[in-house]
Amino acid sequence: MAGLEPLYAWARAAISCPQDALVCGVHWELVRHGYRCLGTGDQPGPDERKSELLPAGWEANKEVYTLRYKSTDDARELLLKAITVEDSMILNVMDRGSQKVADVTLAVADYINPEHLDDFHKVYKNTEELRTKITSGIITPLGGPTEKDKKEPDPKTDLPRNDDPLRIPPRHPASTRVPLRPSPLDPFAVGGEDLDPLGGRHGGMIVDPLRSGFPQPSIDPSSGIPGRLPPGAVPPGARFDPFSPLGARRPGPDPDHLPPPGYDDMFM
Repeated sequence: MAGLEPLYAWARAAISCPQDALVCGVHWELVRHGYRCLGTGDQPGPDERKSELLPAGWEANKEVYTLRYKSTDDARELLLKAITVEDSMILNVMDRGSQKVADVTLAVADYINPEHLDDFHKVYKNTEELRTKITSGIITPLGGPTEKDKKEPDPKTDLPRNDDPLRIPPRHPASTRVPLRPSPLDPFAVGGEDLDPLGGRHGGMIVDPLRSGFPQPSIDPSSGIPGRLPPGAVPPGARFDPFSPLGARRPGPDPDHLPPPGYDDMFM
């Protein structure tokens, strides 16, 4: 119990019985949890100030020890009454602001060696158990000194961006190139180009002579087919299914120049 030793040495002259030593230990536990002693009695006295030390006359009444405490943030004020009942001590603590009350009963012999009141290193025993009882029986029920509320995540503002169903997906940065080809293993890629107005994907089911993969004459669809469409009728880069031969200089023989075999046979 770090810090209790100098307190016990300071108060040793006033400690004359095991109950005094136990009250001194309880007092230090309250100090450890952020409380400071104001004085004795039920009512405040003149010129009181918060202190880690026990006030003068704290041990005057061996039957009922009455001490008042205030938290370091001035949010809570406690009234402690330690009542001696035979070999036990009942700690009755009230929060004057909320009127909450907490009680703990301690067997004096479980925590104090009465034959070693002059030796701090031997007078206390089972100190961890004493700490636990005071924390769970007094500090926790009364709330302890107030702390700044921790900021809790707002479910409306701290949602991951991908979890917002109303969010418009951001545009890809100019330096990021979006892959134009879908995975060949994706079964849903079939016919994907037919849904792409810009024709940037592959896998469409409409034959486009301009993207058939075979050598084609140099044609700018944006200039229009002579005699068919006015210039600029087809936007640059747009998919276009021509309805006429692709230019007058088509390389190779024109299959339309030769009729199929038996063209004039009426019985074919």
